[in-house]
Formats: sequence, structure tokens, C-alpha cells
Amino acid sequence: MDERETAQALLARHGTTYAEDAGIRLADEPAPLWQLLVLSLLLSARIRSDTAVAAARELFAAGCTTPRGTASTTRSQRVAALGRGHYRRYDERTTTQLGELADTVIEQYAGDLRRLHQRGEDLEADLQQFKGIGPAGAAIFCREVQGVWPDLAPYVDPLSAKGAARLGLPTSPDALAGLVDAADLPRLVAGCVRAARAQRVVEDVLARRD
Repeated sequence: MDERETAQALLARHGTTYAEDAGIRLADEPAPLWQLLVLSLLLSARIRSDTAVAAARELFAAGCTTPRGTASTTRSQRVAALGRGHYRRYDERTTTQLGELADTVIEQYAGDLRRLHQRGEDLEADLQQFKGIGPAGAAIFCREVQGVWPDLAPYVDPLSAKGAARLGLPTSPDALAGLVDAADLPRLVAGCVRAARAQRVVEDVLARRD
């Protein structure tokens, strides 16, 4: 079975982006880009990805769908939302970071992360100016946003490449991207991340491929 078939099996079984899991309709627009940044912050912690996704959904339901919406919520509202998503271990720290993140994006980019993209030359480095967004969070954002900011594609970080290697797929960005349509690359990379984190994903994909 060839690499394209493995890639298709991965898309079919585990090719949902984390943004999709969190209910984000990702587009080159201020609100969904902010929501992706919030999700990237939550996923950066040492916590299960499904917990981070659940916490993101609760924050959005509480009004944190834009920087200004987030800034208008109270600290207790954000803590409660994180608690409903079972994101309790990091709730106090993350609540503070979310408030600071909203203030920074409003002050520096008028609430619109497209301005960050337009001004910068190194998105990964630029994202790490935000407190709580380190290398892991920046990689998460870049993996997912490449679908709407195609100048970033193909973006494949070391974690994605690790998963690709476990599946017998190429690890270079161009070669991996060449296995699927451009629109499916974020989904393929998300699947590779899942393969890097869980052997059961690798076994499932390879079994389906065969």
C-alpha cells in the first residue's frame, strides 16, 4: 500500500483538526483567528487535548469568541468556564493569561490577528510574544492556520513529522503536502500529531490501510 493510501486512511480516521473539534469555523477573519489563538494557548498546557478542546468550547459559550468579548468577561466567569471544561489544574493561571492575551491583541493589533500576519516575517516567533504562547502553542496555531493563510504552507513541525514517520509517511513538508489536496493539509498534519501521541492511532490507520 502506498503513501497516498496511508494519507487517505489517516484523513478518514483521524483527520479532524483541533479547531474543528473545538467548534471553530476557521477563516481569515478576526473572530475565528482569535478563537484559534485561545485554543492554542489551552493546548499548550500539559493536559489532555480533549480537555483543552472542551475548555475552549466552554470559554466561547461564555463570550470569549473575540478579544473584546474576552476582555469583557470577569475573571470568575473565565474560571467557571474552564472548570466546566474540567481544565481545573491550570484554571487560575490560564484565566490571567487569557485576560492579558486579549488586552495585548486589542492594544497592538486592534483585535485583529491578520495584522500580526501582515506585519511579521516569522509567525512562530511573533506568536511567542504573547504570554502563555511558547514554541508548542505557536506550532499548534501555525499547523491549523495554514489552511487560511496559505503562504505558511506547507507547515510541518517536528511533532507532525514524528507522527508521519511512525506511519511510514515522508517527513519533509513538501513531500508530505504532496500526498493530499492543499485544503486537506491541516487535517493531514493534525492526524500526524495524533499518530505521534498515540500508538493506537498508528495501528488503526495501518490496519485500515491494509
